[in-house]
Parts: sequence; structure tokens; C-alpha cells
Amino acid sequence: MKAEAWIFGMTTAFFVLVSPAYWFITGDWTGTTALVMTTLLAAMVTLYLGFHAAKMDPRPEDRKSGEIADGAGELGFFPPYSWWPLWCGATLGICVYGIALGAWWLFIIGGGVGILALGGWIFEYYRGEHAH
Repeated sequence: MKAEAWIFGMTTAFFVLVSPAYWFITGDWTGTTALVMTTLLAAMVTLYLGFHAAKMDPRPEDRKSGEIADGAGELGFFPPYSWWPLWCGATLGICVYGIALGAWWLFIIGGGVGILALGGWIFEYYRGEHAH
């Protein structure tokens, strides 16, 4: 993960330089705020990856003497298809639409259905075809 930390570190440095330059050139508050938040987000990811890279053993791709065969084996669990993100997104759309219309009853219905959809997404692998 050291390579990823370096990539995000370079991205953070880029945004640190670009954010004030954008402000001095344009004077635009909106774009400057977005660039500053992007800088902070990149810095957060850099710190996370750097912290964990220091605590874990180097992966085969992090070692200079690493071979392709060193990385063979199981890479982890990759979930199959799921319909639950669609329903979670749809209920979020209903909630936002209810707020935009000022129809709080629609927001409450969307929130209730959203709780069911989120619960289905969380407990998806505890029942049914893909149960563990």
C-alpha cells in the first residue's frame, strides 16, 4: 500500500498548490472551496493508506524482489450482483423529491422504505441464495 499512499500524497501536493493558485487567478469562492475539500479528502486517504502501510507486511507488489507468483492465491470475497443498491438509491430519490416539493409525508414514506432497503442490503448475505 505504500505505492498507493505515494500516489495520493502526490495528488494532495498537487491540490495544495492548485487551490491557492485558483483563488488568486479567479477569486471564485465556489471552486476554491471545492478544491480545498478535494485537498483535504486526498490528504485523508493519504494518511489512512500511509498509516496502514506502515503496520502491515509488504505485499509482493511493494517489494522490489517480488515475483508474480508471490501474489497467487485467494484475493478476497467479491460479492455477486445485488438489487439492493438500486432500491436504496430509489428511496433516497424519493426522500429528496419529497424535500424539494415540501411534501414531508413523501419524505417520511421514503425514509421508511429506505430503512427496509438498507436493512435488506446489510443482511443480504445472511439469507437466501448467497447466505454464508
